[in-house]
Amino acid sequence: MGMNDYHKPVLLKEAIDLLQIKPGERYIDATLGGGGHTKLILEKGGQVLAIDLDQDALDNAREFKDDRLTLANGNFKDIDKIAHLNNFEKVSGILFDLGVSSHQIDEGQRGFSFMKQGPLDMRMDKESPITAEYLVNILQKGELYDIFHKLGQEHHARAISDSIVRTRRIKAIQTTDELVDVIKKAYGIKGELSQYARANISMRVFQALRIAVNGELQNIEEALPKAIGLLEKGGRIAVITFHSLEDRIVKNKFKEFEKEGLGQIITKKPIVPSQEEIRENSRSKSSKLRIIERI
Repeated sequence: MGMNDYHKPVLLKEAIDLLQIKPGERYIDATLGGGGHTKLILEKGGQVLAIDLDQDALDNAREFKDDRLTLANGNFKDIDKIAHLNNFEKVSGILFDLGVSSHQIDEGQRGFSFMKQGPLDMRMDKESPITAEYLVNILQKGELYDIFHKLGQEHHARAISDSIVRTRRIKAIQTTDELVDVIKKAYGIKGELSQYARANISMRVFQALRIAVNGELQNIEEALPKAIGLLEKGGRIAVITFHSLEDRIVKNKFKEFEKEGLGQIITKKPIVPSQEEIRENSRSKSSKLRIIERI
């Protein structure tokens, strides 16, 4: 599979332009995914340390065959250790693209997609013991409610948690389809679901479970202070977020860094995609880009 089928990067040009890539300097792509950002940085002459938890993404990037590219398997929350091991301790720019790659969503077996039948998995790191199936069948009603309400901003969080607990007493919920069915019952919908209705009722629950399974909010919270520590003076961090919870963390961390005299926020307001980009790639709709420069 080619890299282009893998993930269409969002706000690609804006992020790379604002990182101000200079030939020969070193950059970290903390979320390699489909490799779109890494490829552009290499084209502009940068050296890249590309990190991903998903071995598939790293295997795909081998087709770049570029000796200025270093690949590392790991979680970006350990960006300081990974940078140290690969001799990337002082860098000119770091990019975080917090979207799940289209490839992961589109591959039913990974269990990220409410549109595809598959096991309820959702792990970015296939070695991790915690799956979405585990959470759905083990957590108490109140814990499920918290996840759907806080991480998914789901208005029917209580009804869905009730429905899950009732269903699993009879049989464990093991597939994406079974979970969609439970959500449908909680919404009181009878009969077949259109694609649109299926997406509309499932999206927030699936997002919430994915964030919980992968500890996504904690990871970004932990990674940003380490990232600012890796930057040379004048180096920049660019973060692309896809929902308000992530964006809030980034916004607040950047403000903290500014208060502590570590950096200067470049994007007073976050940069959002153009209408044209949203038309071409509907997944970009909720994305925001924020940039801070090390001082």
